[in-house]
Amino acid sequence: ELVDSIASENLIKNSHRCRDLIDEAKDYHLMPERRHLMQSFRTSLRIKPDVVGVIYAIGGLTKNGYFLSTVEFYDPQIEKWKTAKAMTMLRSRVGVAVMDNKLYAIGGYNGTERLSAVEVFYPKTQQWHKVSSLKWKRSAVGAATLNNQLYVCGGYDGITSLKTVERYIPDKDKWVMVTSMTKQRSAAGVVALDEYIYALGGHDGLFIFDSGERYDSITEQWTSITPMLTKRCRLGVATLKGKIYVAGGYDGSKFLQTAEVYDPQTKQWSPIAPMNVMRSRVALVANGSKLYAIGGYDGVSNLRSVEVYDPELDQWSFVASMCSHEGGVGAGVIPKS
Repeated sequence: ELVDSIASENLIKNSHRCRDLIDEAKDYHLMPERRHLMQSFRTSLRIKPDVVGVIYAIGGLTKNGYFLSTVEFYDPQIEKWKTAKAMTMLRSRVGVAVMDNKLYAIGGYNGTERLSAVEVFYPKTQQWHKVSSLKWKRSAVGAATLNNQLYVCGGYDGITSLKTVERYIPDKDKWVMVTSMTKQRSAAGVVALDEYIYALGGHDGLFIFDSGERYDSITEQWTSITPMLTKRCRLGVATLKGKIYVAGGYDGSKFLQTAEVYDPQTKQWSPIAPMNVMRSRVALVANGSKLYAIGGYDGVSNLRSVEVYDPELDQWSFVASMCSHEGGVGAGVIPKS
């Protein structure tokens, strides 16, 4: 089909760019042993925007400030939270990412020390397994998956906010250092979109940022993007239908309920409807065609409440509250098979 139908089209034959893409596709299919050298946005798994998964909330705090290894999950089709297998250790301010339909819990704080330990949850067996530890201890850390590799950005090692970035190669169970961010960023929002890793907001121990930057996995360089409308640390961040959403956080004087969206095509941030309550240390995830803001801290209490954003209506509404957590959770969505 690729050779007989597509490559023979006059429109294709008359375009150098199209011919290059055809050659790239032929190489990819004809040389499977070299596919690991040809990874790009075009080879990454496409997930339809309306795919529904199961939301996992891990670690965090109780309302009394006790640290948790607890894990619970929410199925939007059932609209209930249920308890899953606990992690092997207590973790608050934990980095969370999903890769290859598995949930990674990265670093965090156990009440005594910052952690470098990493463990992975296998939903089919409902078991956690340890993998190689980070090179740096990190709490308040952001993580995201790009091209089947995991990136961990910034955080706090117990002494200073970090600008260093590590990449996990699952086939080798190995962490490698990549180019550092331009700023130290603790409690930033980290997310992947298209061919980039974005790091948004956060703080360096002195200043809270409205700035953001993105990492190009091809050039291995970080470049600044348009600042957010509001400076934020401890924010929630997620992508939905090609745009980046941020919600909540702390601006240095108040706990935030505002939210905004970034369009990488126009390079502009725009406000969206604020959440119903202030949420610092909120976890934000996309599931189906909606966003879920999970837990957080409103300046008085750690929160177990959850609200969902409908971008068509520009409206937030409450759904079932968590049953085993109050605030400070990390969250990730495992697609349903």
